[in-house]
Amino acid sequence: MSRHVAIVTDSTAYLPTRTMERHGITTVPLTVVLGDQALEEGTEISTRSLAQALQKRRSVTTSRPSPEQFAETYRRVAESGADAIVSLHLSAELSGTYDAAVAAAREAPVPVRVVDTGMVAMALGFCALAAAETAEAGGTADEAVTAAEKRAAGTSAYFYVDTLDYLRRGGRIGAARALLGSALAVKPLLQLEGGRIEPLEKVRTASRAIARLEELVADRAGSAPVDIAVHHLAAADRAGALADRLRARVPGLADLHVSEVGAVIGAHTGPGLLGAVVSSR
Repeated sequence: MSRHVAIVTDSTAYLPTRTMERHGITTVPLTVVLGDQALEEGTEISTRSLAQALQKRRSVTTSRPSPEQFAETYRRVAESGADAIVSLHLSAELSGTYDAAVAAAREAPVPVRVVDTGMVAMALGFCALAAAETAEAGGTADEAVTAAEKRAAGTSAYFYVDTLDYLRRGGRIGAARALLGSALAVKPLLQLEGGRIEPLEKVRTASRAIARLEELVADRAGSAPVDIAVHHLAAADRAGALADRLRARVPGLADLHVSEVGAVIGAHTGPGLLGAVVSSR
């Protein structure tokens, strides 16, 4: 049985299944609580079901994985031949997932490096990929962590949402800011900053907001080699059109991913989300 450094992340990385299988990345799911049902992201609740629930204003909350879930994952990965694990997770400012992983790592049968990437969605996914590629090349756990941290430092994420109400309900953005945005009837642009979702700009219409989102991504990308991910929730046409424009506009584009976010992020942003992640290579 070959020994290696294994990479673990959580379900909010939104990596394509084939990509995770190709690089041997293991995912621990977060949970969406819909009414009185606790459902694992990625397997037990679809984004369509989530969007319908949100539109009907049903109670939707999210929950981190338990330390026991992480402990079981670490045991299984160690039994598969790993002699060290790098466990990369969404921002600790947004979830208790990192804390649960740290608790489990103390009792793991092999050394586990748990990293708060400060990222979410494919901003986290790109970090996991960087770590996995380093491990595949024979890198140590420390080298895989360094690769992930370097990728995080070169990654920016921008989001358009139709309303700040879902973020306000979930406590992911200040209630006063959400109230201000609603009062002005603006379409908010947000960014991931310091591990938190922060207001970036207020634009009067959806079309202008999406055009501004495109401009921000293109300016951030410049001409250097970058990967881009376009995310959406119940807005596939918008996402596809934005991706097409970015392909034509970003000269250094290497890979471009288009995907619908999962239920955990969707629960806090609501239908109509359009996001873009720019990650320097």
